[in-house]
Amino acid sequence: MQAVENIQKVLSELDPCKLKVLALSSVGVGGLLCYLAWRRQPKKIPFGDGWWRVGEKPFAEDRTIRPFVVETSEDVIQDLYERIDRMRYTDSLEDARFHYGFNSTHLKKVASYWRHEFDWGKQVKVLNKYPHFKTNIEGLDVHFIHVKPVQRAGQKVLPLMLVHGWPGSFFEFYKIIPMLTKTDGDFVFEVICPSIPGYGYSEASQVQGFTAIAAARIFHKLMDRLEFTDYYIQGGDWGAFITTIMALIKPECVRGLHLNMVNARAGGVKAVISLLLGRYFPFLVGFTREDVCRMYPFMQKNVYELLRESGYMHIQATKPDTAGCGLNDSPVGLAAYILEKFSSWTDFKNRNLEDGGLERKYSLDDLLTNIMIYWTTGSIIPSMRFYKENMGYDFQKIMTNTTKVSVPTGFAAFPHELMHCPWVWASSRFRDLRSFTYMPRGGHFAAFEEPELLAQDVQQFVKKVESRRSK
Repeated sequence: MQAVENIQKVLSELDPCKLKVLALSSVGVGGLLCYLAWRRQPKKIPFGDGWWRVGEKPFAEDRTIRPFVVETSEDVIQDLYERIDRMRYTDSLEDARFHYGFNSTHLKKVASYWRHEFDWGKQVKVLNKYPHFKTNIEGLDVHFIHVKPVQRAGQKVLPLMLVHGWPGSFFEFYKIIPMLTKTDGDFVFEVICPSIPGYGYSEASQVQGFTAIAAARIFHKLMDRLEFTDYYIQGGDWGAFITTIMALIKPECVRGLHLNMVNARAGGVKAVISLLLGRYFPFLVGFTREDVCRMYPFMQKNVYELLRESGYMHIQATKPDTAGCGLNDSPVGLAAYILEKFSSWTDFKNRNLEDGGLERKYSLDDLLTNIMIYWTTGSIIPSMRFYKENMGYDFQKIMTNTTKVSVPTGFAAFPHELMHCPWVWASSRFRDLRSFTYMPRGGHFAAFEEPELLAQDVQQFVKKVESRRSK
């Protein structure tokens, strides 16, 4: 009471004009603080809803989860062999290596192995070693694998969704899954790995407009159907976009977000200044020495490199059905189109090799298994359409720095990723960046290429998040 009386005495002795100024100042400061607090509030994308079939949405949704088994008829295999046998090749230019795309001399060897040695029946058994399921969400049969952990006494089980990209599939995660579902730490993961609708065994939309936002919403609905209320999510390529949107749609459900590709950059003039100064004065713009080493060899010939590696994207973002017709008709053409990406996106230096360096990091069996998922499901065209659907204004606006991500985030920066994102750019968009690791090796297909490194980084990120949650 004495403190209150002292304040009242001071206020009574103040000049009325000064009192008015003090009041206005308080209102101004309060208003500024409220504005700053509002600016700090995480922005959420509306959850929305969708229906991706032709016709009316039914009143009641079928929520059943059905077991699924990968299988292929002998007729499909015989048709594949006949198409491989009928392939017309064009001779490569002298010493072309992979600078013109997939070298046709090496392509003949890959096709011969596919035709005469590759055992699809054996690979189907590999695919079926994990439990597969389908469930209908927003009119689409969504495929996923669900792997329960090998839990030791005292271990906490944490749900983790892994999301692939293009031209990959759920199969990219087959080597990393056992590293996550059986661990020696305080926690172990229960892994859910869906196929993006239009890819592999997940049904494609029948109508226009199916974007990464729709995929993110469907995957949240999938986790809800599996009775998970909060969970970790991880992705690269389209998987990185989808999981980032998941964190923006329902941040309350995302325990943590781990990425091996980040879409974040300084905007406008700030980006130009960062790039101009970063080469010679990195400390002025927040770049580390490692950022400089990873960015500028590429930046010095940036325009040419982007042209060399983004032609597919221009095609798929404009006329996917036209190019897709040929790929859906020719298995060898499909293999050339997809495997060329596994060559150059693993390491640009692979373009200098006669065989594209494909078997330096992958086996032909694994690469062809991924191709067979596309071929046997006829999903190459819908997977390509995903680019056209996503390249609209709304998607670009959502995925820029204007929409901040508030959930705990970890980033594994692989040295041969298509574009390096410095920590300072990533932290400007991801407000709670708990982990940023400069990985020692690896490229775009992290889980497929370096599963052990990626698994270790996911585990150390989750350990940091769980440690703070327990405190």
